[in-house]
Amino acid sequence: MDEPADLDALVTAVATALMGVDSAGLGEAAESVLETTVGALGVETGSLRFHDTRQRVAVLVAAWPSGGSGAGDAALEVLTEPRVGPDELVVPLVTAGTTTGSLALGGAREWREEELRALGTIAVLFAQMQSRMAAEDRLRHIAHHDELTGLPNRRALMEHLSGILAEAEPGTRALLFIDVDRLKAMNDFLGHEAGDRFIVEIAQRLRSAVDPDDVVARLGGDELVVSVAGVCDESRAVALAERVQHAIAQPIQLGGQSLGRTVSVGIAVMEPASVTLAQWLRSADQAVLVAKSRGGNEVVVFTAEMESREQVRVAVEMNLLTAIRDGSLTIAYQPIVDLRTRAMVGVEALVRWHHPTLGPVAPELFVGVAEATNLAGELGDWVLAEACRQFARWRADVALDGFAISVNISPVQLIAIDFVTTVASVLERHGLDGSDLILEVTEHAVVSDDAAALKTLHGLRELGVAIAIDDFGTGYSSLAQLKRFPVNTLKIDRGFVHDLGHDPDDYSIVRSIVKLAESFGLDLIAEGVESEEAAATLVELGCRVAQGYLFARPVSADELGATLRGRYSPAG
Repeated sequence: MDEPADLDALVTAVATALMGVDSAGLGEAAESVLETTVGALGVETGSLRFHDTRQRVAVLVAAWPSGGSGAGDAALEVLTEPRVGPDELVVPLVTAGTTTGSLALGGAREWREEELRALGTIAVLFAQMQSRMAAEDRLRHIAHHDELTGLPNRRALMEHLSGILAEAEPGTRALLFIDVDRLKAMNDFLGHEAGDRFIVEIAQRLRSAVDPDDVVARLGGDELVVSVAGVCDESRAVALAERVQHAIAQPIQLGGQSLGRTVSVGIAVMEPASVTLAQWLRSADQAVLVAKSRGGNEVVVFTAEMESREQVRVAVEMNLLTAIRDGSLTIAYQPIVDLRTRAMVGVEALVRWHHPTLGPVAPELFVGVAEATNLAGELGDWVLAEACRQFARWRADVALDGFAISVNISPVQLIAIDFVTTVASVLERHGLDGSDLILEVTEHAVVSDDAAALKTLHGLRELGVAIAIDDFGTGYSSLAQLKRFPVNTLKIDRGFVHDLGHDPDDYSIVRSIVKLAESFGLDLIAEGVESEEAAATLVELGCRVAQGYLFARPVSADELGATLRGRYSPAG
Protein backbone atom coordinates (compact mmCIF):
# COMPACT_ATOMS: atom_id res chain seq x y z
CA MET A 1 0.00 0.00 0.00
CA ASP A 2 1.37 3.45 -0.93
CA GLU A 3 1.68 5.98 1.87
CA PRO A 4 -1.01 8.69 1.64
CA ALA A 5 0.02 12.33 1.42
CA ASP A 6 -2.70 13.55 3.80
CA LEU A 7 -5.38 12.40 6.24
CA ASP A 8 -8.12 12.10 3.62
CA ALA A 9 -5.81 9.99 1.49
CA LEU A 10 -4.97 7.88 4.55
CA VAL A 11 -8.63 7.17 5.30
CA THR A 12 -9.30 6.38 1.63
CA ALA A 13 -6.34 4.01 1.49
CA VAL A 14 -7.48 2.23 4.65
CA ALA A 15 -11.05 1.85 3.30
CA THR A 16 -9.67 0.43 0.05
CA ALA A 17 -7.36 -2.00 1.86
CA LEU A 18 -10.12 -3.32 4.12
CA MET A 19 -12.73 -3.70 1.40
CA GLY A 20 -13.70 -7.37 0.98
CA VAL A 21 -11.24 -8.68 3.58
CA ASP A 22 -12.30 -12.03 5.09
CA SER A 23 -11.12 -13.92 8.15
CA ALA A 24 -8.30 -15.61 6.26
CA GLY A 25 -6.82 -12.33 5.03
CA LEU A 26 -7.50 -10.28 8.16
CA GLY A 27 -4.05 -10.40 9.72
CA GLU A 28 -2.17 -9.44 6.57
CA ALA A 29 -4.57 -6.61 5.65
CA ALA A 30 -4.60 -5.17 9.17
CA GLU A 31 -0.82 -5.25 9.41
CA SER A 32 -0.55 -3.39 6.11
CA VAL A 33 -3.01 -0.75 7.33
CA LEU A 34 -1.08 -0.34 10.58
CA GLU A 35 2.20 0.03 8.69
CA THR A 36 0.73 2.79 6.53
CA THR A 37 -0.96 4.52 9.47
CA VAL A 38 2.17 4.44 11.65
CA GLY A 39 4.25 5.86 8.79
CA ALA A 40 1.72 8.54 7.83
CA LEU A 41 1.28 9.79 11.40
CA GLY A 42 4.93 9.51 12.43
CA VAL A 43 4.42 7.21 15.44
CA GLU A 44 6.49 4.24 16.52
CA THR A 45 4.03 1.34 16.83
CA GLY A 46 0.48 0.32 16.00
CA SER A 47 -1.75 -2.55 17.10
CA LEU A 48 -5.27 -3.81 16.46
CA ARG A 49 -7.11 -5.94 19.02
CA PHE A 50 -10.57 -7.56 18.96
CA HIS A 51 -12.43 -8.27 22.21
CA ASP A 52 -13.20 -11.82 23.28
CA THR A 53 -15.83 -11.26 25.96
CA ARG A 54 -16.08 -14.93 26.89
CA GLN A 55 -12.39 -15.16 27.70
CA ARG A 56 -12.24 -11.53 28.97
CA VAL A 57 -9.22 -10.78 26.80
CA ALA A 58 -8.30 -8.35 24.02
CA VAL A 59 -6.94 -10.60 21.26
CA LEU A 60 -4.10 -9.19 19.14
CA VAL A 61 -5.09 -9.21 15.45
CA ALA A 62 -2.08 -7.40 14.00
CA ALA A 63 0.84 -5.18 15.08
CA TRP A 64 3.41 -2.96 13.46
CA PRO A 65 6.33 -3.46 13.59
CA SER A 66 5.38 -7.10 13.32
CA GLY A 67 6.32 -8.98 16.51
CA GLY A 68 7.58 -5.88 18.24
CA SER A 69 7.78 -5.47 21.99
CA GLY A 70 4.40 -5.17 23.65
CA ALA A 71 2.66 -7.15 20.92
CA GLY A 72 0.30 -9.84 22.22
CA ASP A 73 -3.08 -10.29 23.85
CA ALA A 74 -4.00 -7.87 26.61
CA ALA A 75 -6.47 -7.52 29.42
CA LEU A 76 -9.92 -6.49 28.27
CA GLU A 77 -10.40 -2.74 28.53
CA VAL A 78 -13.75 -1.25 27.54
CA LEU A 79 -13.42 2.30 26.21
CA THR A 80 -16.20 4.40 24.76
CA GLU A 81 -14.00 7.39 23.83
CA PRO A 82 -10.38 7.66 22.65
CA ARG A 83 -7.83 7.65 25.44
CA VAL A 84 -4.90 9.99 24.85
CA GLY A 85 -1.83 9.20 26.96
CA PRO A 86 1.71 10.55 26.98
CA ASP A 87 3.06 7.56 25.04
CA GLU A 88 -0.03 5.91 23.51
CA LEU A 89 -3.34 6.74 21.85
CA VAL A 90 -6.12 4.10 22.09
CA VAL A 91 -9.21 4.48 19.89
CA PRO A 92 -12.11 2.09 20.59
CA LEU A 93 -13.88 0.04 17.93
CA VAL A 94 -17.61 0.42 18.59
CA THR A 95 -20.47 -1.51 16.96
CA ALA A 96 -24.11 -0.79 17.86
CA GLY A 97 -23.03 0.92 21.06
CA THR A 98 -20.77 -1.96 22.16
CA THR A 99 -17.00 -1.74 22.31
CA THR A 100 -15.64 -4.66 20.26
CA GLY A 101 -11.93 -3.85 20.05
CA SER A 102 -9.29 -1.14 19.94
CA LEU A 103 -6.80 0.58 17.64
CA ALA A 104 -3.65 1.68 19.49
CA LEU A 105 -0.78 3.86 18.28
CA GLY A 106 2.40 4.18 20.38
CA GLY A 107 4.80 7.11 20.51
CA ALA A 108 5.12 10.45 22.29
CA ARG A 109 3.47 13.23 20.31
CA GLU A 110 0.67 15.74 20.33
CA TRP A 111 -2.55 14.80 18.51
CA ARG A 112 -4.42 17.33 16.42
CA GLU A 113 -8.22 17.28 16.33
CA GLU A 114 -8.33 16.37 12.64
CA GLU A 115 -5.97 13.44 13.28
CA LEU A 116 -8.23 12.12 16.05
CA ARG A 117 -11.21 12.40 13.69
CA ALA A 118 -9.33 10.52 10.96
CA LEU A 119 -8.32 7.79 13.41
CA GLY A 120 -11.93 7.61 14.60
CA THR A 121 -12.99 7.00 11.00
CA ILE A 122 -10.31 4.31 10.62
CA ALA A 123 -11.59 2.69 13.84
CA VAL A 124 -15.11 2.72 12.35
CA LEU A 125 -13.78 1.03 9.20
CA PHE A 126 -12.14 -1.66 11.32
CA ALA A 127 -15.36 -2.11 13.34
CA GLN A 128 -17.41 -2.45 10.14
CA MET A 129 -14.99 -5.05 8.82
CA GLN A 130 -15.20 -6.87 12.17
CA SER A 131 -19.02 -6.91 12.03
CA ARG A 132 -19.04 -8.11 8.43
CA MET A 133 -16.63 -10.96 9.21
CA ALA A 134 -18.64 -11.92 12.30
CA ALA A 135 -21.80 -12.13 10.15
CA GLU A 136 -19.96 -14.19 7.55
CA ASP A 137 -18.62 -16.47 10.27
CA ARG A 138 -22.15 -16.92 11.64
CA LEU A 139 -23.46 -17.81 8.18
CA ARG A 140 -20.56 -20.18 7.67
CA HIS A 141 -21.28 -21.78 11.04
CA ILE A 142 -24.97 -22.15 10.22
CA ALA A 143 -24.12 -23.71 6.86
CA HIS A 144 -21.85 -26.28 8.51
CA HIS A 145 -23.58 -26.99 11.82
CA ASP A 146 -26.80 -28.60 12.95
CA GLU A 147 -29.25 -26.03 14.26
CA LEU A 148 -30.56 -28.20 17.10
CA THR A 149 -27.36 -29.67 18.58
CA GLY A 150 -24.66 -27.32 17.30
CA LEU A 151 -22.73 -30.33 15.98
CA PRO A 152 -21.21 -30.31 12.49
CA ASN A 153 -23.88 -31.23 9.94
CA ARG A 154 -23.87 -33.53 6.92
CA ARG A 155 -22.16 -30.96 4.72
CA ALA A 156 -19.36 -30.40 7.22
CA LEU A 157 -18.92 -34.14 7.70
CA MET A 158 -18.66 -34.73 3.95
CA GLU A 159 -15.97 -32.05 3.66
CA HIS A 160 -14.07 -33.51 6.63
CA LEU A 161 -14.19 -37.08 5.31
CA SER A 162 -13.28 -35.94 1.79
CA GLY A 163 -10.19 -34.34 3.27
CA ILE A 164 -9.22 -37.58 5.02
CA LEU A 165 -9.59 -39.55 1.79
CA ALA A 166 -7.69 -36.94 -0.22
CA GLU A 167 -4.73 -37.13 2.15
CA ALA A 168 -4.71 -40.95 1.76
CA GLU A 169 -2.36 -41.38 4.71
CA PRO A 170 -1.38 -45.00 5.54
CA GLY A 171 -3.34 -46.89 8.18
CA THR A 172 -7.02 -47.59 8.70
CA ARG A 173 -9.55 -44.95 9.74
CA ALA A 174 -12.85 -45.60 11.49
CA LEU A 175 -16.33 -44.21 11.05
CA LEU A 176 -19.11 -44.86 13.59
CA PHE A 177 -22.79 -44.53 12.69
CA ILE A 178 -24.98 -44.17 15.80
CA ASP A 179 -28.76 -44.59 15.70
CA VAL A 180 -30.99 -44.16 18.76
CA ASP A 181 -33.19 -47.23 19.28
CA ARG A 182 -36.96 -46.69 19.25
CA LEU A 183 -36.83 -42.91 19.47
CA LYS A 184 -40.21 -42.69 17.72
CA ALA A 185 -41.89 -44.44 20.64
CA MET A 186 -40.53 -41.80 23.01
CA ASN A 187 -41.57 -38.98 20.67
CA ASP A 188 -45.09 -40.41 20.50
CA PHE A 189 -45.19 -40.63 24.29
CA LEU A 190 -43.65 -37.29 25.29
CA GLY A 191 -43.93 -35.21 22.12
CA HIS A 192 -41.37 -33.99 19.61
CA GLU A 193 -40.20 -31.05 21.75
CA ALA A 194 -39.08 -33.47 24.44
CA GLY A 195 -37.58 -35.63 21.70
CA ASP A 196 -35.50 -32.66 20.55
CA ARG A 197 -34.25 -32.05 24.10
CA PHE A 198 -33.38 -35.72 24.28
CA ILE A 199 -31.33 -35.51 21.06
CA VAL A 200 -29.48 -32.47 22.43
CA GLU A 201 -28.57 -34.42 25.58
CA ILE A 202 -27.50 -37.43 23.51
CA ALA A 203 -25.27 -35.18 21.38
CA GLN A 204 -23.62 -33.70 24.47
CA ARG A 205 -22.98 -37.13 25.95
CA LEU A 206 -21.58 -38.38 22.68
CA ARG A 207 -19.26 -35.39 22.40
CA SER A 208 -18.03 -36.03 25.97
CA ALA A 209 -17.58 -39.78 25.41
CA VAL A 210 -15.22 -39.53 22.44
CA ASP A 211 -11.76 -37.98 22.23
CA PRO A 212 -11.41 -34.20 21.72
CA ASP A 213 -9.98 -34.60 18.21
CA ASP A 214 -12.78 -36.90 17.04
CA VAL A 215 -15.39 -35.25 14.82
CA VAL A 216 -19.00 -35.76 15.92
CA ALA A 217 -21.70 -34.85 13.39
CA ARG A 218 -25.48 -35.08 13.16
CA LEU A 219 -26.87 -36.22 9.84
CA GLY A 220 -30.46 -35.56 10.90
CA GLY A 221 -33.15 -37.17 13.03
CA ASP A 222 -31.52 -39.58 15.45
CA GLU A 223 -28.53 -40.34 13.19
CA LEU A 224 -25.14 -39.30 14.58
CA VAL A 225 -21.68 -40.00 13.21
CA VAL A 226 -18.22 -40.11 14.77
CA SER A 227 -15.14 -39.78 12.58
CA VAL A 228 -12.35 -41.14 14.77
CA ALA A 229 -9.21 -39.02 14.63
CA GLY A 230 -5.98 -40.67 13.48
CA VAL A 231 -5.24 -44.29 12.70
CA CYS A 232 -7.87 -46.57 14.24
CA ASP A 233 -8.22 -50.34 14.02
CA GLU A 234 -11.32 -52.45 14.63
CA SER A 235 -10.65 -53.20 18.30
CA ARG A 236 -10.17 -49.53 19.18
CA ALA A 237 -13.31 -48.58 17.25
CA VAL A 238 -15.36 -51.24 19.05
CA ALA A 239 -14.06 -50.08 22.42
CA LEU A 240 -15.05 -46.50 21.56
CA ALA A 241 -18.51 -47.65 20.43
CA GLU A 242 -19.06 -49.48 23.69
CA ARG A 243 -17.97 -46.38 25.60
CA VAL A 244 -20.52 -44.36 23.65
CA GLN A 245 -23.24 -46.91 24.38
CA HIS A 246 -22.50 -46.79 28.10
CA ALA A 247 -22.55 -42.98 28.19
CA ILE A 248 -25.84 -42.69 26.33
CA ALA A 249 -27.58 -45.51 28.21
CA GLN A 250 -27.53 -43.60 31.51
CA PRO A 251 -31.05 -42.29 32.38
CA ILE A 252 -32.01 -38.83 31.16
CA GLN A 253 -34.46 -36.62 33.06
CA LEU A 254 -37.19 -35.40 30.71
CA GLY A 255 -40.66 -34.16 31.48
CA GLY A 256 -40.35 -35.18 35.11
CA GLN A 257 -39.45 -38.73 34.08
CA SER A 258 -36.23 -40.68 34.03
CA LEU A 259 -35.85 -42.09 30.53
CA GLY A 260 -33.27 -44.47 29.16
CA ARG A 261 -32.50 -45.27 25.54
CA THR A 262 -30.02 -47.60 23.92
CA VAL A 263 -28.19 -46.97 20.66
CA SER A 264 -27.14 -49.18 17.78
CA VAL A 265 -23.65 -48.56 16.40
CA GLY A 266 -22.33 -49.48 12.97
CA ILE A 267 -18.58 -49.34 12.37
CA ALA A 268 -16.71 -49.11 9.06
CA VAL A 269 -12.91 -49.41 9.30
CA MET A 270 -11.32 -48.56 5.95
CA GLU A 271 -8.03 -47.68 4.26
CA PRO A 272 -8.46 -44.11 2.91
CA ALA A 273 -6.45 -44.95 -0.20
CA SER A 274 -8.73 -47.82 -1.19
CA VAL A 275 -12.28 -46.55 -0.58
CA THR A 276 -14.59 -43.84 -1.90
CA LEU A 277 -16.59 -41.52 0.33
CA ALA A 278 -19.87 -43.13 -0.78
CA GLN A 279 -18.55 -46.63 -0.02
CA TRP A 280 -17.31 -45.62 3.42
CA LEU A 281 -20.58 -44.00 4.41
CA ARG A 282 -22.68 -46.81 2.95
CA SER A 283 -20.62 -49.42 4.78
CA ALA A 284 -21.14 -47.78 8.17
CA ASP A 285 -24.83 -47.34 7.40
CA GLN A 286 -25.21 -51.01 6.46
CA ALA A 287 -23.52 -52.04 9.70
CA VAL A 288 -25.90 -49.97 11.84
CA LEU A 289 -28.90 -51.38 9.95
CA VAL A 290 -27.70 -54.88 10.82
CA ALA A 291 -27.34 -53.80 14.46
CA LYS A 292 -30.91 -52.51 14.50
CA SER A 293 -32.22 -55.65 12.76
CA ARG A 294 -30.83 -57.67 15.66
CA GLY A 295 -33.05 -55.79 18.07
CA GLY A 296 -30.84 -52.76 18.71
CA ASN A 297 -28.28 -51.99 21.43
CA GLU A 298 -25.67 -53.76 19.31
CA VAL A 299 -22.25 -52.87 17.92
CA VAL A 300 -21.68 -54.27 14.43
CA VAL A 301 -18.52 -53.97 12.33
CA PHE A 302 -18.97 -53.89 8.57
CA THR A 303 -17.70 -56.97 6.74
CA ALA A 304 -17.19 -58.03 3.13
CA GLU A 305 -20.15 -60.39 3.55
CA MET A 306 -22.40 -57.42 4.23
CA GLU A 307 -21.13 -55.78 1.05
CA SER A 308 -22.06 -58.89 -0.94
CA ARG A 309 -25.54 -58.91 0.59
CA GLU A 310 -25.95 -55.23 -0.26
CA GLN A 311 -24.99 -55.88 -3.87
CA VAL A 312 -27.64 -58.58 -4.05
CA ARG A 313 -30.20 -56.28 -2.43
CA VAL A 314 -29.48 -53.54 -4.99
CA ALA A 315 -29.84 -56.06 -7.82
CA VAL A 316 -33.16 -57.21 -6.34
CA GLU A 317 -34.38 -53.63 -6.09
CA MET A 318 -33.46 -52.93 -9.71
CA ASN A 319 -35.30 -56.01 -11.03
CA LEU A 320 -38.28 -56.42 -8.72
CA LEU A 321 -40.78 -54.19 -10.54
CA THR A 322 -40.09 -55.97 -13.82
CA ALA A 323 -40.48 -59.34 -12.11
CA ILE A 324 -43.89 -58.36 -10.69
CA ARG A 325 -45.16 -57.26 -14.09
CA ASP A 326 -43.66 -59.84 -16.47
CA GLY A 327 -44.66 -63.05 -14.71
CA SER A 328 -41.23 -63.91 -13.29
CA LEU A 329 -42.70 -64.42 -9.83
CA THR A 330 -44.47 -67.64 -8.91
CA ILE A 331 -46.55 -68.83 -5.99
CA ALA A 332 -45.93 -71.96 -3.96
CA TYR A 333 -48.69 -73.45 -1.85
CA GLN A 334 -48.23 -75.05 1.57
CA PRO A 335 -51.01 -77.28 2.88
CA ILE A 336 -52.70 -76.50 6.19
CA VAL A 337 -53.92 -79.65 7.94
CA ASP A 338 -56.13 -80.88 10.75
CA LEU A 339 -53.67 -82.24 13.30
CA ARG A 340 -55.98 -85.05 14.35
CA THR A 341 -56.91 -86.45 10.93
CA ARG A 342 -54.02 -84.97 8.87
CA ALA A 343 -56.65 -83.98 6.31
CA MET A 344 -55.94 -80.82 4.30
CA VAL A 345 -58.22 -77.94 5.32
CA GLY A 346 -56.56 -75.13 3.41
CA VAL A 347 -53.40 -73.81 1.80
CA GLU A 348 -51.21 -70.76 2.26
CA ALA A 349 -49.99 -68.91 -0.83
CA LEU A 350 -46.28 -68.07 -0.63
CA VAL A 351 -44.65 -65.87 -3.26
CA ARG A 352 -41.37 -67.10 -4.79
CA TRP A 353 -38.83 -65.59 -7.20
CA HIS A 354 -36.17 -67.42 -9.17
CA HIS A 355 -34.02 -64.77 -10.83
CA PRO A 356 -32.11 -65.83 -14.00
CA THR A 357 -28.74 -64.67 -12.63
CA LEU A 358 -29.27 -64.32 -8.87
CA GLY A 359 -30.99 -67.69 -8.59
CA PRO A 360 -33.64 -68.22 -5.90
CA VAL A 361 -34.16 -64.93 -4.04
CA ALA A 362 -35.18 -65.26 -0.39
CA PRO A 363 -38.77 -64.03 0.08
CA GLU A 364 -37.84 -62.00 3.15
CA LEU A 365 -35.29 -60.14 0.98
CA PHE A 366 -37.48 -59.16 -1.94
CA VAL A 367 -40.58 -58.59 0.21
CA GLY A 368 -38.46 -56.29 2.41
CA VAL A 369 -37.23 -54.47 -0.70
CA ALA A 370 -40.83 -54.14 -1.91
CA GLU A 371 -41.86 -52.54 1.36
CA ALA A 372 -38.89 -50.17 1.28
CA THR A 373 -39.50 -49.08 -2.33
CA ASN A 374 -43.29 -48.64 -2.34
CA LEU A 375 -43.82 -51.82 -4.37
CA ALA A 376 -45.43 -53.77 -1.53
CA GLY A 377 -48.94 -52.83 -2.61
CA GLU A 378 -48.42 -53.88 -6.22
CA LEU A 379 -46.68 -57.10 -5.17
CA GLY A 380 -49.42 -57.92 -2.66
CA ASP A 381 -52.22 -57.25 -5.14
CA TRP A 382 -50.56 -59.54 -7.69
CA VAL A 383 -50.20 -62.37 -5.16
CA LEU A 384 -53.84 -61.98 -4.06
CA ALA A 385 -55.17 -62.05 -7.62
CA GLU A 386 -52.97 -64.97 -8.69
CA ALA A 387 -53.77 -67.04 -5.58
CA CYS A 388 -57.52 -66.52 -5.98
CA ARG A 389 -57.32 -67.36 -9.70
CA GLN A 390 -55.52 -70.60 -8.90
CA PHE A 391 -57.92 -71.48 -6.08
CA ALA A 392 -60.87 -71.02 -8.43
CA ARG A 393 -59.25 -73.41 -10.93
CA TRP A 394 -58.87 -76.07 -8.22
CA ARG A 395 -62.45 -75.55 -7.17
CA ALA A 396 -63.55 -76.16 -10.74
CA ASP A 397 -61.85 -79.59 -10.66
CA VAL A 398 -62.61 -80.86 -7.13
CA ALA A 399 -65.08 -80.14 -4.33
CA LEU A 400 -63.30 -78.12 -1.67
CA ASP A 401 -66.05 -77.50 0.86
CA GLY A 402 -64.80 -75.82 4.04
CA PHE A 403 -61.45 -75.29 2.35
CA ALA A 404 -59.85 -71.79 2.31
CA ILE A 405 -56.78 -70.16 0.83
CA SER A 406 -54.60 -67.94 3.00
CA VAL A 407 -52.80 -64.93 1.52
CA ASN A 408 -50.38 -62.60 3.29
CA ILE A 409 -51.03 -58.89 2.94
CA SER A 410 -48.61 -56.05 3.56
CA PRO A 411 -49.04 -53.12 5.96
CA VAL A 412 -49.38 -50.87 2.89
CA GLN A 413 -52.36 -52.85 1.63
CA LEU A 414 -54.00 -52.85 5.04
CA ILE A 415 -54.18 -49.06 5.20
CA ALA A 416 -54.87 -48.44 1.50
CA ILE A 417 -58.22 -46.69 1.09
CA ASP A 418 -59.27 -48.94 -1.82
CA PHE A 419 -58.07 -52.32 -0.55
CA VAL A 420 -61.52 -53.62 0.44
CA THR A 421 -62.77 -52.74 -3.05
CA THR A 422 -59.76 -54.54 -4.56
CA VAL A 423 -60.48 -57.72 -2.57
CA ALA A 424 -64.18 -57.63 -3.47
CA SER A 425 -63.30 -57.23 -7.15
CA VAL A 426 -60.85 -60.16 -7.11
CA LEU A 427 -63.37 -62.45 -5.38
CA GLU A 428 -66.11 -61.53 -7.83
CA ARG A 429 -63.86 -61.95 -10.86
CA HIS A 430 -63.01 -65.53 -9.87
CA GLY A 431 -66.40 -66.54 -8.54
CA LEU A 432 -65.29 -66.88 -4.91
CA ASP A 433 -67.01 -66.05 -1.64
CA GLY A 434 -65.42 -64.13 1.19
CA SER A 435 -65.41 -67.35 3.23
CA ASP A 436 -62.97 -68.87 0.71
CA LEU A 437 -60.26 -66.37 1.68
CA ILE A 438 -58.14 -65.81 4.78
CA LEU A 439 -55.97 -62.73 4.77
CA GLU A 440 -52.91 -62.90 7.02
CA VAL A 441 -51.48 -59.71 8.51
CA THR A 442 -48.66 -59.27 11.01
CA GLU A 443 -49.25 -57.95 14.50
CA HIS A 444 -47.11 -54.90 13.74
CA ALA A 445 -49.18 -54.00 10.67
CA VAL A 446 -52.39 -54.13 12.70
CA VAL A 447 -51.20 -51.83 15.47
CA SER A 448 -49.03 -49.39 13.47
CA ASP A 449 -52.01 -47.37 12.16
CA ASP A 450 -54.99 -48.25 14.29
CA ALA A 451 -57.65 -46.09 12.62
CA ALA A 452 -56.91 -47.03 9.00
CA ALA A 453 -56.33 -50.70 9.83
CA LEU A 454 -59.54 -50.94 11.82
CA LYS A 455 -61.58 -49.47 8.95
CA THR A 456 -60.06 -51.92 6.46
CA LEU A 457 -60.53 -54.93 8.72
CA HIS A 458 -64.20 -54.13 9.30
CA GLY A 459 -64.68 -53.73 5.56
CA LEU A 460 -63.10 -57.13 4.91
CA ARG A 461 -65.23 -58.67 7.62
CA GLU A 462 -68.35 -57.41 5.84
CA LEU A 463 -67.18 -59.29 2.75
CA GLY A 464 -66.98 -62.47 4.83
CA VAL A 465 -63.16 -62.59 4.58
CA ALA A 466 -61.43 -64.06 7.62
CA ILE A 467 -58.47 -62.24 9.22
CA ALA A 468 -55.51 -64.08 10.74
CA ILE A 469 -52.75 -62.44 12.75
CA ASP A 470 -49.51 -63.95 11.44
CA ASP A 471 -46.45 -64.67 13.61
CA PHE A 472 -48.51 -64.16 16.74
CA GLY A 473 -46.58 -63.93 19.99
CA THR A 474 -43.71 -61.78 18.74
CA GLY A 475 -44.68 -58.95 21.07
CA TYR A 476 -46.70 -56.27 19.32
CA SER A 477 -50.34 -57.01 20.22
CA SER A 478 -52.09 -56.46 23.51
CA LEU A 479 -55.29 -58.00 24.82
CA ALA A 480 -57.09 -54.69 24.40
CA GLN A 481 -56.08 -54.52 20.73
CA LEU A 482 -57.21 -58.08 20.09
CA LYS A 483 -60.59 -57.17 21.49
CA ARG A 484 -60.91 -54.09 19.26
CA PHE A 485 -59.94 -55.68 15.94
CA PRO A 486 -62.24 -58.08 14.03
CA VAL A 487 -59.78 -60.96 13.98
CA ASN A 488 -60.73 -64.62 13.39
CA THR A 489 -57.49 -66.55 13.76
CA LEU A 490 -54.13 -66.42 15.50
CA LYS A 491 -51.16 -68.07 13.80
CA ILE A 492 -48.64 -69.19 16.41
CA ASP A 493 -45.16 -68.09 15.35
CA ARG A 494 -42.84 -70.90 14.25
CA GLY A 495 -40.25 -69.76 16.75
CA PHE A 496 -42.44 -71.10 19.56
CA VAL A 497 -43.34 -74.31 17.69
CA HIS A 498 -40.02 -75.62 16.37
CA ASP A 499 -38.81 -77.07 19.70
CA LEU A 500 -42.23 -77.70 21.20
CA GLY A 501 -42.15 -80.90 23.21
CA HIS A 502 -38.56 -80.23 24.29
CA ASP A 503 -38.47 -76.60 25.44
CA PRO A 504 -40.54 -75.84 28.58
CA ASP A 505 -40.55 -72.10 27.84
CA ASP A 506 -42.09 -72.66 24.41
CA TYR A 507 -44.65 -74.98 26.02
CA SER A 508 -45.68 -72.25 28.47
CA ILE A 509 -45.92 -69.60 25.73
CA VAL A 510 -48.02 -71.77 23.40
CA ARG A 511 -50.29 -72.80 26.26
CA SER A 512 -50.87 -69.11 27.05
CA ILE A 513 -51.66 -68.35 23.41
CA VAL A 514 -54.13 -71.25 23.26
CA LYS A 515 -55.87 -69.99 26.41
CA LEU A 516 -55.94 -66.48 24.98
CA ALA A 517 -57.54 -67.72 21.75
CA GLU A 518 -60.14 -69.68 23.71
CA SER A 519 -60.97 -66.60 25.78
CA PHE A 520 -61.58 -64.50 22.67
CA GLY A 521 -63.22 -67.27 20.64
CA LEU A 522 -60.45 -67.28 18.03
CA ASP A 523 -59.21 -70.10 15.81
CA LEU A 524 -55.59 -71.20 15.94
CA ILE A 525 -53.05 -72.31 13.34
CA ALA A 526 -49.55 -73.36 14.36
CA GLU A 527 -46.72 -72.64 11.90
CA GLY A 528 -43.44 -74.48 11.44
CA VAL A 529 -44.40 -77.94 12.72
CA GLU A 530 -41.49 -80.25 11.89
CA SER A 531 -41.74 -83.06 14.44
CA GLU A 532 -44.34 -85.50 15.70
CA GLU A 533 -43.55 -84.34 19.25
CA ALA A 534 -44.53 -80.78 18.35
CA ALA A 535 -47.71 -81.98 16.62
CA ALA A 536 -48.73 -84.14 19.59
CA THR A 537 -48.03 -81.33 22.06
CA LEU A 538 -50.16 -78.91 20.04
CA VAL A 539 -53.09 -81.34 20.10
CA GLU A 540 -52.59 -81.82 23.83
CA LEU A 541 -52.68 -78.05 24.37
CA GLY A 542 -55.81 -77.60 22.27
CA CYS A 543 -54.45 -76.40 18.90
CA ARG A 544 -56.07 -78.46 16.13
CA VAL A 545 -54.75 -76.94 12.88
CA ALA A 546 -51.15 -76.51 11.69
CA GLN A 547 -48.75 -76.34 8.78
CA GLY A 548 -45.11 -77.26 8.45
CA TYR A 549 -42.54 -79.56 6.86
CA LEU A 550 -43.84 -82.51 8.88
CA PHE A 551 -46.90 -82.50 6.62
CA ALA A 552 -45.72 -80.88 3.40
CA ARG A 553 -43.31 -78.35 2.02
CA PRO A 554 -44.58 -75.55 -0.23
CA VAL A 555 -45.20 -76.97 -3.71
CA SER A 556 -46.20 -75.65 -7.12
CA ALA A 557 -49.80 -75.12 -8.16
CA ASP A 558 -49.68 -78.16 -10.45
CA GLU A 559 -48.29 -80.42 -7.72
CA LEU A 560 -50.89 -79.31 -5.21
CA GLY A 561 -53.64 -79.66 -7.84
CA ALA A 562 -52.63 -83.29 -8.41
CA THR A 563 -52.72 -83.92 -4.65
CA LEU A 564 -56.18 -82.36 -4.36
CA ARG A 565 -57.53 -84.44 -7.24
CA GLY A 566 -56.21 -87.55 -5.55
CA ARG A 567 -57.85 -86.77 -2.19
CA TYR A 568 -61.09 -85.02 -3.00
CA SER A 569 -64.08 -85.91 -5.14
CA PRO A 570 -64.58 -84.12 -8.46
CA ALA A 571 -66.49 -80.84 -8.44
CA GLY A 572 -70.13 -80.73 -9.45
